Amino acid sequence: MSTEAPAPQALIRLHANDNVAVARLALAGDTVVPQPDGSSLHVSTPVAAGHKVALRAIARGEVVLKYGQPIGVASTAIAAGEHVHGHNLGMGHAPAAPAAGGPAAAQVAPDEAANFEGYVRADGRVGTRNYIGVVSTVNCSASVCKGIARAFEGAAALPGIDGVVAITHGSGCGMSDGEGLELLRRTLRGYASHPNFAAVLVVGLGCEVNQVGALLDGMPVAARVRSLTIQQAGGTREAIASGQAVVRELAAEAALAQRSRVPASHLVVGLQCGGSDGYSGISANPALGAAVDLLVRHGGTAILSETPEIYGAEHLLTARAARPEVAERLLARLQWWEGYASRNGAELDNNPSPGNKAGGITTILEKSLGAVAKGGSSPLNEVLDYAQPVGTRGLVFMDTPGYDPVSATGQVAGGATLICFTTGRGSTYGCKPTPSLKLATNTPLFERMRMDMDFNAGGIVDGTQSVAEAGEALFQLMLETASGRATLSETHDLGDNEFVPWQLGAVM
Repeated sequence: MSTEAPAPQALIRLHANDNVAVARLALAGDTVVPQPDGSSLHVSTPVAAGHKVALRAIARGEVVLKYGQPIGVASTAIAAGEHVHGHNLGMGHAPAAPAAGGPAAAQVAPDEAANFEGYVRADGRVGTRNYIGVVSTVNCSASVCKGIARAFEGAAALPGIDGVVAITHGSGCGMSDGEGLELLRRTLRGYASHPNFAAVLVVGLGCEVNQVGALLDGMPVAARVRSLTIQQAGGTREAIASGQAVVRELAAEAALAQRSRVPASHLVVGLQCGGSDGYSGISANPALGAAVDLLVRHGGTAILSETPEIYGAEHLLTARAARPEVAERLLARLQWWEGYASRNGAELDNNPSPGNKAGGITTILEKSLGAVAKGGSSPLNEVLDYAQPVGTRGLVFMDTPGYDPVSATGQVAGGATLICFTTGRGSTYGCKPTPSLKLATNTPLFERMRMDMDFNAGGIVDGTQSVAEAGEALFQLMLETASGRATLSETHDLGDNEFVPWQLGAVM
């Protein structure tokens, strides 16, 4: 016998044209629930929280709509009230719908200026943290870099600075001049000149392809950078001892830096989502988008990335491009990714991950539509290459892979001084030297992982908070974090191993 569902708002319908809704909570099979339009729906099969249920019968081959946009095609006939997921929904050839909402929202001047307390550097950029960096040119110097940094572990090791961070990686040699080497150098230069580093020591082996001199050549902030090589120092022990002495010298000056009040226009925020679920595009991503719109109104900068994860939703961004060439460049990068995936025997629609699917996301179209919500409704002002320095304010797009550590590494190299990371499954990503805020898409996740989640967007799902209210609260948290409030990943001292540059080119 059918039973009434315990919750009056069991389903979330995101657009009037949608033929599926999202389960606000787990639904048992053979259950009657009220539809958003007030009618009743017999849910015939169990539907997990965050997963989709058909609001009406959907024929085989018919386009399935969520957010008012196609997320795929029914691979078999779907009855009203049936669970909609990988067993009956595939990519097919779902055409993109016109961009909802038309052009970008008009930019309105804020009623009151927003500020934060940051470190103003000599080049005019503003840091949110005051670290010393120890950067390896090559994997061969990684252990020495870690040995140098290890001497300064603990909050009281170097008073006046936030810590010493070893930036190490698995490349730097066995490669020829070309795209791969230049990409690595651009990424390392971005870190070496990052405003969250008061100063940096670059450490090489001495015989690697990625020579210290070539890496530092042309850097505009050479005065903040010191260097050494292991071979010239006389070996690993000698290099570690010399490096520690250099760090102490750099730290003595860095400790003199003081925070000062600056406009929010100096804040550069990298937007990330990882471990997404069926609520990501409903709660945390739109809330982050609302906060981004506020940041942009105040003259700040937000970096949207993960090119493979806007695939199928790019029309929502090109419709907001500030100039035709911005839209053209974004489409050109997507075409490059299609070719890149094909050359490597893959397809862009191989995404989502197993965790995404367990959380209710079925196709890359569905994932992408939720992911672009992080960018809010502001104009898209620029499209940048991976790790390219961000010189344009407002919303910009950086071409990166969808893999979170690689993507965030590019954003930080480009100048991101804060990362906002939405998650529905529970990512715990840290990102030294840039603080990383973790935004939970649902309240059960937030309660289960309270020591890792900095912000709960689950109130949007629960019906206790609007997207606008969550966005305002998140924007204030962003300013507080930029002013020195510790994120939970910083409290747990996470983020020392998340420097993962994008590797392109042949390894010899």
